[in-house]
Amino acid sequence: MAGEKMSRHLNLANLLIVCTLVLSIFASDVESLGVNWGTKSSHQLPPDTVVQMLKDNGFTKVKLFDADPNILNALADTDIEVMVGVKNVELDKLTEKINAATWVKKNVVRYVDNKVKITSVAVGNEPFLKDYKDMFLNSTRPALENIQNALDDAKLGDKIKASVPFNGDVYMSPPWRAVPSAGIFRPDVADEVEDIVDFLAKNKAPFIVNIFPFLSLTLGDAGFPIDYAFFDGDGVVQDGNYKYTNVFDANYDTCVSALKQIGHENMPIVVGEIGWPTDGNKWANTSLASRFYNGLLPRLAGNNGTHLRPGHIEVYLFGLLDEDKKSILPGDFERHWGIFDYAGQPKFETSLAGKDNNKTLVGAKNVGYQSTKWCILKEHESHDKKKLNESMTYACDRADCSAFADGGSCSGLHDADKTSYAINTFFQVANQSKASCDFGGIATEVQKDPSTGHCKFNIQIKPYDHHEDSESSPSPSPPRSSSSHFTSPRPAMVVLVILIMASLTFF
Repeated sequence: MAGEKMSRHLNLANLLIVCTLVLSIFASDVESLGVNWGTKSSHQLPPDTVVQMLKDNGFTKVKLFDADPNILNALADTDIEVMVGVKNVELDKLTEKINAATWVKKNVVRYVDNKVKITSVAVGNEPFLKDYKDMFLNSTRPALENIQNALDDAKLGDKIKASVPFNGDVYMSPPWRAVPSAGIFRPDVADEVEDIVDFLAKNKAPFIVNIFPFLSLTLGDAGFPIDYAFFDGDGVVQDGNYKYTNVFDANYDTCVSALKQIGHENMPIVVGEIGWPTDGNKWANTSLASRFYNGLLPRLAGNNGTHLRPGHIEVYLFGLLDEDKKSILPGDFERHWGIFDYAGQPKFETSLAGKDNNKTLVGAKNVGYQSTKWCILKEHESHDKKKLNESMTYACDRADCSAFADGGSCSGLHDADKTSYAINTFFQVANQSKASCDFGGIATEVQKDPSTGHCKFNIQIKPYDHHEDSESSPSPSPPRSSSSHFTSPRPAMVVLVILIMASLTFF
């Protein structure tokens, strides 16, 4: 009997060792990785196609900038957690309680009833950004409170939390002590931010902040060290006993310190946006984007956190797809934040799991492209410089020419080739209509790809009919395949279950 007990103890010990080893595999994955799904595009992929992309790439969370009915319907009956967004232009209206209640009923309740896994509401997007001046200063907090109260009234407040995605410029280190541990909230918004944070704490909601090392490099001081924007450089900032080797950690810990200053040292922090663009700036290309993500994702997978906040960091990558209709006031790079291009195809290799054994992103499947043809300037014909400039200006006002930016992928083209690129972009946005390839008789359609070097002349995807009456009830979603990433057990979990079952047979 004693021998049998010893055998059972040994088997149990072996089982615990095996479980520990298998669970260590889980620990190396990026937990709960999210992504921002923006839709400011002339031609959007069908929502069902994008949802399948999310599944294929293992995203467990998605952040939206509005409450698009087509997208929310496509997310129904999946395990993907959804953060729906309130637009900044809606904030003032939502300072009225009745309007907030209507918004929640229309954009949250009906989709929860349709099995959309909504877990949070983003009230505004970077409303205290310096460039906005005080435009949303007085409306953000009342809108936040009204939305959360409306969620509570709808009996959803315990599961769905409202918060405000802030830009990283909402906090700072004072010039006389520019280190993370000295972090404070920006004086001009500090009072409002403190009131918002107090409300978030009361409702057990997280503080959401967008952090962009790329912007620190491109829009910061001229002497900003390049390597400090990535995760493979040497230490630059010494803060007491802590050495900061990258701007992300320093920025994040500045946020932690600012929260501590107002009595919320342990408030959960969610990084609402972080990424690296691939065009439209001399620092925006696929090589540097790959370097950034291949440093960030393993860091997240390690679950080591930062000096002031060890452990897991919840992150939403920015973004999923390129958006050719985004405003370029901040810079031409704004249209190139996607880890996938406009057609849902990967731009570079990286492992979203933060490991080297899966280097390939999974692109959109069955994408429908327009005909294989381009519109360019006619050859062997002299072109008046004024006419070229007029044609290029006309096309670029109506289509995306952000690749012409200094250091962009098409910045090195000569004037004639730039004009060809511009009118082709306009031609593709106009769905290759005959009338869109004329430009006073100087343009013609060709079937040979005019792309040159890094400058790619794109063929646009086919448009899809995405019209839906926003007041109508959501239509039932089709059954989801049981083979999707989120409804099937993860491979390592299957191994763990098998090992446990096998070991139990010996007890």
